[in-house]
Amino acid sequence: MKILITTDWYVPAINGVVTSVLNLKRQLEERGCQVRILTLAQGENNRKWFCRGGGRRGDVWYLSSCGVGKLYPGARVVMETGRQIISEIAAWKPDIVHSQCEFTTFPFAKKIAALSGARLIHTYHTVYEDYTHYFSPNRTAGRAAVAAFSRCVLRNADQVIAPTEKVKRLLTEYGVDTPIAIVPSGIDCAMFEQAHREAVSKALDAPILVTVGRLAKEKNLEEIFGWLACGRGKRYRLLVVGDGPYRDTLTENAKKLGIAERVFFAGMVEPEEVAAWYQKGRIFVSASTSETQGLTYLEALAGGIPAVCRKDSCLDGVIQNGVNGWQYRNQEEFFGALEWLERPDTYRAASQQAMETARHFDRECFGDKILEVYRECRKKEAAAWSLWQRQRKQFG
Repeated sequence: MKILITTDWYVPAINGVVTSVLNLKRQLEERGCQVRILTLAQGENNRKWFCRGGGRRGDVWYLSSCGVGKLYPGARVVMETGRQIISEIAAWKPDIVHSQCEFTTFPFAKKIAALSGARLIHTYHTVYEDYTHYFSPNRTAGRAAVAAFSRCVLRNADQVIAPTEKVKRLLTEYGVDTPIAIVPSGIDCAMFEQAHREAVSKALDAPILVTVGRLAKEKNLEEIFGWLACGRGKRYRLLVVGDGPYRDTLTENAKKLGIAERVFFAGMVEPEEVAAWYQKGRIFVSASTSETQGLTYLEALAGGIPAVCRKDSCLDGVIQNGVNGWQYRNQEEFFGALEWLERPDTYRAASQQAMETARHFDRECFGDKILEVYRECRKKEAAAWSLWQRQRKQFG
């Protein structure tokens, strides 16, 4: 089977979409599929305003692009029609076009699918209504705009993939009527388990909390900062791994709260180093409710790091209270969970349960489920074609 993956984000960018795309590509190739990528040229570290595409390099086609960071940090838009690239890909005749982003590359995915006769499948990675502060001062108006935009885009797809029940439910509320399958994005459990085995034992005094991800307002890290400044929080240290537009604000907040000496900003780290950084902490924490799935939560669990996270429906069946961590609703529950995990026997049991939970989301399972969605989509196409042929013979 020939698969084209289209995405606005690709290496060298580091985020959940890129991780998902890389895992998807590898899993499909291991199952005998031919996989190629269509993405935006980004340049080194995504710092150049304009990047010339240059067509295909290896199994990746690059479209010329320019940065529009004022609209959304790190975002880029296409700066060419891409006629030649579209023709090349259509001539390659993919069986499936799997779109990963709703913006710049989606129109290309739609056109290529139409020209080649491929099925168009789209994965909805982002809960945009949690990002309305970037483009609308009014949350209600912003949510209405997101719903209308999502309906407009997804009606062009033959199949939608949602990483969690939370996202499927949200799209249904938006009025999306395209078929939706739930397929959680996979992670490399083996890499995180290996890092866990290699890690030195963690001291129980002054426990180190760790959080990993993009530093943005919607991640709600200020909540945890505020709690670390209060009485029960003063014995904890926090390791923040990642970077983003909110880093300077968070740094200033740490100083104002008097916790700067207990909060360490590691900055952006290379993907192959992330597993080792998780192991520098004892408990993974997050206050975000803007996740579609929360790959960093799964990565922490895979590394044997119990998670204490703000309650969110995307974590149902993942973070289980009193088993592998806790979904807290308030400050009291947050500190209660941390103190519960400070008991050695409790921590060891939660750590083992964390790894067991993560294995259900291994990228091997992800690859099998995605391939099954592809096959079912093609079966529907074949059935529809057969019906049309029979009707044509009957009434023609």
